[in-house]
Amino acid sequence: MDKSNAGVSKFLSYILRHHPEAIGLMLDGEGWADVGELLTQAAAHGRNISLPLLHEVVATNNKKRFTLSADGRKIRAEQGHSTAQVDIAYTETEPPEILYHGTAQRFAEAIEEQGLLPGSRHYVHLSGDVETAVSVGSRHGKPLVLEVQAGLMRQKGFVFYLTANKVWLIKEVPPQFLRRM
Repeated sequence: MDKSNAGVSKFLSYILRHHPEAIGLMLDGEGWADVGELLTQAAAHGRNISLPLLHEVVATNNKKRFTLSADGRKIRAEQGHSTAQVDIAYTETEPPEILYHGTAQRFAEAIEEQGLLPGSRHYVHLSGDVETAVSVGSRHGKPLVLEVQAGLMRQKGFVFYLTANKVWLIKEVPPQFLRRM
């Protein structure tokens, strides 16, 4: 993704995940926004995004953060929402035995005490491979990768979801299910 597309992607993440009200946009309960309204409101707030550019950003985003509806008239962020009105009905999915979480070393002590909590988001995000966890953790400083005993958690009644872009979601991960790598 080139730099101009990255800027549009960051803008879309901000609006579709966290602050649709910043441009007067309304999301439905599943996080969908009308594409025409998004483009109109973005332009009214100094962000001119053409429909072809929007389609290009959705198609080329390496993390597949955005989804267009089948008819192309709606768009949403796949996960990572912090807005109260959005509660996507993900399908419960059987996790593998081990999943991974990448974060920064500076959070290690708090995680050891409290486990993984969603913070302002609806869910904790987990990955299916170490490489992705390292990449995520590197965005926040020196990376810390945690192994999550997902299979054992599932046996204990914890519910996991898998998004279309292969991010695993869970409400929380208590510290007893975590191990530093």
